[in-house]
Amino acid sequence: MNCTHCNNGTLRPSFIDGLFRAHTCSGCGGNWILIEDFVTWKEKNEAYHFPADYRLSEEVGEDTKRALICPVSGVIMRKFKISAKNDHRIDYSVPVGGIWLDKGEWELLKAEGLAGALNQVVTAQWQKKIREENAADNFSALYEAKFGQADYAKIRDIREWLNAHPQKADLRSYLLAEDPYSAEK
Repeated sequence: MNCTHCNNGTLRPSFIDGLFRAHTCSGCGGNWILIEDFVTWKEKNEAYHFPADYRLSEEVGEDTKRALICPVSGVIMRKFKISAKNDHRIDYSVPVGGIWLDKGEWELLKAEGLAGALNQVVTAQWQKKIREENAADNFSALYEAKFGQADYAKIRDIREWLNAHPQKADLRSYLLAEDPYSAEK
C-alpha cells in the first residue's frame, strides 16, 4: 500500500509500541491502524494500562488539514477531533474501519491519556461529548467576558450552592420575584 499522507512512502507491516499491528510509512513515519487490530489486542490485554504520566518527548507534527484518501478503499477519510481541549484531528476510513495517525499523533494520544480509547474517539458518542464540552467552554468564555472574572466566579459558586440546596425551587422563586414580600403578582 502507498502512503495516504506523503504519497511517496510505502506502508509496511509494523507494530505500534510493539503492542498491536499497524502499517508504518517508510517516508513520513505515519501509521495506518485497523480498529479491528486495536480492539483485538485490547481484548486480549485487558490488564494493560497506558502510563498516565506520559510526556511528549518530541514535537507532534502539524495536523494534516487536507482530506486524506483511504489507502485501502480510495474514499475520502473523515476527520475526528480527539478531545475538546485539543484541536488535533485524526483521519478515519468508515468503510474500512482504519485510522491514519500522522507521525507523532500516537505519542499525542498517549500524552492526552487517550491511547486506550483509540477505538472510541471515532464514535458518535465521543464526538457529541466533545461538541458539548466545546459549547460549555464557549458559553463560559462569553459569560466571563460579560460579567467579568470575579463576578462570574461568584455567580458560578452561587449557582452550584443553589442547585445542591434541598429548597432550590423556593429559593429561585424568591430570587426571581419582583417583590418577594408581597402577595401581589
